[in-house]
Amino acid sequence: MALAETATKLTNLFNPEVIADLLDVKLIDALKFAPLAKIDTTLVGSAGNTVKLPYYSYIGDASVVAEGADIPIKQLTQTTKPVQIQKVGNGVQITDEAVLSGYGDPIGEAVRQLATSIASKMDNDLLASLAAITTASGGLEYTSASNTTLTADDIANALTLFGEDIDGDKVILVDATTYANLRKSTTWMPASDISADTYLKGVVGQVQGTQVVVTNRIKGANAGKAFIVKPGALALFLKRDTLVETDRDIINKSTVITADKHYASYLLNSGKAIKLNPHTA
Repeated sequence: MALAETATKLTNLFNPEVIADLLDVKLIDALKFAPLAKIDTTLVGSAGNTVKLPYYSYIGDASVVAEGADIPIKQLTQTTKPVQIQKVGNGVQITDEAVLSGYGDPIGEAVRQLATSIASKMDNDLLASLAAITTASGGLEYTSASNTTLTADDIANALTLFGEDIDGDKVILVDATTYANLRKSTTWMPASDISADTYLKGVVGQVQGTQVVVTNRIKGANAGKAFIVKPGALALFLKRDTLVETDRDIINKSTVITADKHYASYLLNSGKAIKLNPHTA
């Protein structure tokens, strides 16, 4: 009996275009810090692996204005800085037996894990952009005078660096130790009290008007630090949509799936992010 034209073949299951579409959808969902970043696709199709991207300089702290005096007017300057486009990728290998008789959905699981893998790298790069903030480079940086673990008072003091732009949506990214300390504050609000107004997935509460997100990505040299971030502080410039390719190994009857993405991540607006450092003895 001839195989029906509508029969599902192994090549149908490994359709790179279908997998790429699935992966891109899952990738956006997996990106935890995406709401804090401007995602731009204008680089798609352009040449070169080093590009000059826009950068907004901080206008400076607000100053005291006497009665009847004019409020000082600062010039918002946009400069450019070179940013390196990088390629990240990962892959899996699936045997025919796993696809045809394996438990669950091996292809779906492969797509999910590839998306998680790339998103995790992109999130780490966004956090690295925040960790690179220094006062010397024109960024907003606060260091606690005495607390080796950041407190709610430290957040209140750090927020003054925003000057007159202190209002509006903002998130503070903290590690588990800092989170435990913040929960002891009298200004702490649990997530259940602000659930309707959360801006980012994973918000566990609010302190000093700032939504708190706990992340395991703050570790190593950044352990104990925290980052207050407003929407639009970060940017992801995508050079190319996620590329998925498949290849057959005819000797062991398996299919290799690889996925890669070209992008640049960086701090777009230095006036919308604050790095908080605990006191060091």
